[in-house]
Amino acid sequence: MSKRDTKNIVTVKNLTKTYDDKNVVDGISFEVKKGEIFGILGPNGAGKTTTLEMLETMREIDGGEALIAGIDVKKQPNKVKEIIGVQPQTPNFEEKTKLTEIIDFLASCYGEKVDAKEILKSVQLEEKASSYPEQLSGGQRQRFSISTALVHGPKVFFLDEPTTGLDPQARRNLWDLVKQVRDRGITVIMTTHYMDEAELLCDRVAVMDEGKIIALDTPKKLIKQLLAKGFKKEQHVEQADLEDVFIDLTGKALRE
Repeated sequence: MSKRDTKNIVTVKNLTKTYDDKNVVDGISFEVKKGEIFGILGPNGAGKTTTLEMLETMREIDGGEALIAGIDVKKQPNKVKEIIGVQPQTPNFEEKTKLTEIIDFLASCYGEKVDAKEILKSVQLEEKASSYPEQLSGGQRQRFSISTALVHGPKVFFLDEPTTGLDPQARRNLWDLVKQVRDRGITVIMTTHYMDEAELLCDRVAVMDEGKIIALDTPKKLIKQLLAKGFKKEQHVEQADLEDVFIDLTGKALRE
């Protein structure tokens, strides 16, 4: 993220979601700067996905306020939908429909006309232009899902655990793709269970637990804060890990 990008594009104040008299998202507040990759981390049940779904207008906001590019999510959900892109955990597409046809249809829903093959090329799927979604591998499906979420040039792009279940090559390729999305000026908000992924990709992270944000800062500053508390662990300084060995032996190329 450029140091000049200091304007907030997302502002969340006291956001709350309640089920059975329990706040699964418990009055959280945070801001996301334009052009950054912002991560939301936490164990299962922490409220990460529910938070994203409220910002995406998929779940009703029970309390508090959320603004995206100055638009009130609760009061103007349709306007918010026009400026966001969403890549869910398990994307679903119409079967027996070519990838290019799906892209053209989705673009038309936003009143846009796009070059479907160029969009597929941007996610390394140009050779699959005439394929159906059910013929894609897991990594291909994730990349296609990202391409469809960007057909209308959104200002904010939401990713919910995008690399779960992917092999190392597909996972690293998706990391590069997320960076490319950010480099296009699109703000990225993502959840992940992989701490190495968050440390590599995210400019800042919010750590959630039991519906609350318990820490929010850059990955480096959060690590420094932990060390300042006297935290120590057995150190084995290695220049590579097993995943690096795997990539070196099998290559970086996608096998899909």
